[in-house]
Amino acid sequence: MRPLCCLLLIFWLMLVPAMAQSPFDGVWKVDLAESPSSTKIYSYLLQDNKYRCTTCDPALDIRADGRDWKISGEPCYDTVSLKVVDDWTTLETDKRNGTTVGTSRMIVSSDGSSATSEWTESCNANGDVVSGKDILSRVTYGPRGSHAVSGSWQISKRVNRSENALVVTLQLEGDTFSFADPAGQGYAARLDGTETPFKGDLSNTMVSVKRIGENSIEETDKRGGKVVEVTRFTLSADGKTMTVSMEDKTKGGTRQLVCHKQ
Repeated sequence: MRPLCCLLLIFWLMLVPAMAQSPFDGVWKVDLAESPSSTKIYSYLLQDNKYRCTTCDPALDIRADGRDWKISGEPCYDTVSLKVVDDWTTLETDKRNGTTVGTSRMIVSSDGSSATSEWTESCNANGDVVSGKDILSRVTYGPRGSHAVSGSWQISKRVNRSENALVVTLQLEGDTFSFADPAGQGYAARLDGTETPFKGDLSNTMVSVKRIGENSIEETDKRGGKVVEVTRFTLSADGKTMTVSMEDKTKGGTRQLVCHKQ
């Protein structure tokens, strides 16, 4: 009986980690080169010293004089300024209580068909700076006499992101799915759709998750009781690659990121 007991013990020790480990578990890193462009459209109008952004959340309608203008409806920042650097360049600065928490510099190409957007934001639990650089393609032109940034744009290429914007840690343990990023944001939500606070998020987002397939989990984000975004985490057959698809339910458009397990 002793040899049989030993064999059963060895089998059990081998089985426990296999049962505990989920293919979702681990650190995942976004591959910008493999991630397709976004379908979201960004619309701006800069004319007669006024700046409007109808696709911003909240929408902006301020004077383009470089001064801090009060806004409401955004938990991360309470003022926005827009400075016209030159005929091709603008600089937006977002502040909360007088401290800069976000910047966005947009530089339009000489032929007006593309633009470069360099941005930073620190709207997270740790106050860490997250940064990125994108290439935008023009969709429509602004009215005659408006600044070069006027019109509608779409991200055609994500050039780079800071490391804390590329890496996430996921875990599926029993019926609980967990998400965490380096900036201190995350959640641990049950797969039964129970709403859970997105910790570290200054927008007071509530998250619910459900399993929609063997290799796919869907996350629904709400703010003020309204669905704002739906995200799907879908694993490849070999478990080494994950596609993260995000749908903006307020302003429209989708984004997709391809991640590899580290």
